[in-house]
Amino acid sequence: MIRPMLAALAIAPLSFGLPFGGPALADGASKVTLVYEHELPNVPGKSLKGVLVEYGPGGFSEGHLHPDSAFIYATVLEGSILSQVNDGPVKEYKAGENFSESPGDRHGVSKNASDTKPAKLLAVFVVDTAQKELVLPLKK
Repeated sequence: MIRPMLAALAIAPLSFGLPFGGPALADGASKVTLVYEHELPNVPGKSLKGVLVEYGPGGFSEGHLHPDSAFIYATVLEGSILSQVNDGPVKEYKAGENFSESPGDRHGVSKNASDTKPAKLLAVFVVDTAQKELVLPLKK
């Protein structure tokens, strides 16, 4: 059941007109796009939200949190991503590999592992429907 859902979410950006082979992001840049949102009919107050994260060469996201209600399952679609959740090790995930984040986890590292090629990942959130902000800055 999970695989067909992820395949559908991977294809969803095409129906939104998002360019998978479009213009490259500038070095160091990242782009986050909500590509799918659907309320779960059997879980009142919860929604499934798909977020496409695109990194240009050397691109990264600042350390961040996600809402306390969010469970996240991320799949690398292209290239490879370096990721660190909480105080765990920084791990490299290549295209086709995935990882998850539980409610309350800190995402200290999220970056393209390459300085010459782009990378993309799809993050699928199960989150409170009312929650609009999916990425929150780390408190210093």
